[in-house]
Amino acid sequence: MECKDPKCPIHGSLKTRGAHLSGLVVSDKAKKTAIIQVDYTIYNPKYERYLRKRSRIAAYNPDCIDAKTGDMVDIAETRRLSKTKSFAVTKVVKPKVVR
Repeated sequence: MECKDPKCPIHGSLKTRGAHLSGLVVSDKAKKTAIIQVDYTIYNPKYERYLRKRSRIAAYNPDCIDAKTGDMVDIAETRRLSKTKSFAVTKVVKPKVVR
């Protein structure tokens, strides 16, 4: 399926740079936008333990990829696309398992 979207990072002219992350799609309700939850750990030197944290990132979701809620995806940093979007979905790593 060939994509005609100019903002698609694979078929269009949108260049990626900087951070490449992977996470879980927690929402795909907005048009061409997916909310990705990225889990990570940080070290707390006072208690000598690791803290689990999470971040929710709004990413551009082109029609050719069309990530759905529950999918594991890779995202890459791009130029600012809107007020909240600076990332784009590059591929679906693991689709949601329907039982």
